[in-house]
Amino acid sequence: MKPPESICILRLSAIGDVTHVLPIIHTLQKHWPQTRLTWIIGRLEYQLVGDLPNVEFMIFDKGKTFGSYLKLWKSLRHRSFDILLGIQVAFRANLLYPLVKAKRKIGYDKARSKDGHDWFIQERIPQESGQHVIDSFFSFLETIGLDDRVYDWSLPVKDSAEDFADANVGSLNGFVAISPCSSNPLRDWDAKRYAKIADYVMDNLGQAIILCGGPSEAEVAMGKDIEDAMKSRPLNLIGKTTLKENLAVLKRANLLISPDSGPAHMATCADTPVIGLYATSNPGRTGPYRSIDHCVDVYDQASRKYLGKPASEIKWGKKLVYPGAMDLITLDQVIEKLDTVFKAEAR
Repeated sequence: MKPPESICILRLSAIGDVTHVLPIIHTLQKHWPQTRLTWIIGRLEYQLVGDLPNVEFMIFDKGKTFGSYLKLWKSLRHRSFDILLGIQVAFRANLLYPLVKAKRKIGYDKARSKDGHDWFIQERIPQESGQHVIDSFFSFLETIGLDDRVYDWSLPVKDSAEDFADANVGSLNGFVAISPCSSNPLRDWDAKRYAKIADYVMDNLGQAIILCGGPSEAEVAMGKDIEDAMKSRPLNLIGKTTLKENLAVLKRANLLISPDSGPAHMATCADTPVIGLYATSNPGRTGPYRSIDHCVDVYDQASRKYLGKPASEIKWGKKLVYPGAMDLITLDQVIEKLDTVFKAEAR
């Protein structure tokens, strides 16, 4: 097949999902290096991936919805692409598809379509259940004739971010990072349990603890609660890093502990193992791709408790965001994963 001259990818958010696009970009650049790539992306997410080489970015600011639609329309009205990969089905993203002129507009199968996605696409990827999000993204490439996969999540990291990480964690003789928060407090573990795990890491594994995360009030409060409950003192960087600085810190970590969150997938970009804490979402669909085996997975237990049926009998990827669901994850389960990871690293 002759490579297309131009491809537009539409994926606005969130942090985790835009990291899933990276292997798609690297696959296209390896096999179709002459194809011009344009990525329509959210403003925050652009801060993480916007310096990818040889990719044109168009930023959609979700905080300024009407103005962002107008700005994008003005940028696109005289342009056309060979292919549009519509890899987001949220209503806001679906309304952008008519603004993109393309010979082929490819979207999701009917089972994964929602919010009017069907109205704005011409072709569909094959219907397949039980896919990880990354595998579903690769289905878009297979639909346009590119079957090979490049599992490369690499991202540029600015010298200033590297300098920040060196100044703050460079002198540590090994550390474990904990990014304790997700986008929903019901998907977060308890601060006192994080504190006990942090103390275990410091007392038994000889590792320092770094707390990391964004600047929201909830994240800052969680970091303080963990600090207050610990016997030893961690280095708390919550709210003190940019996305790139956080990525640079994660590159230097021996391990990250996190719920289902953007930093869990940023660690994949940094080639850092992740112990994912999964009760409210299925790690088989949204877990850190290189660390699925390290995840503490009680999703099936949560499904049985809250829905009265095993996970195999509910819709693939259904969120189980119930109060107390994350409490199903025990200290012993996390400690077992920690010991397994560090024993493997010691070999």
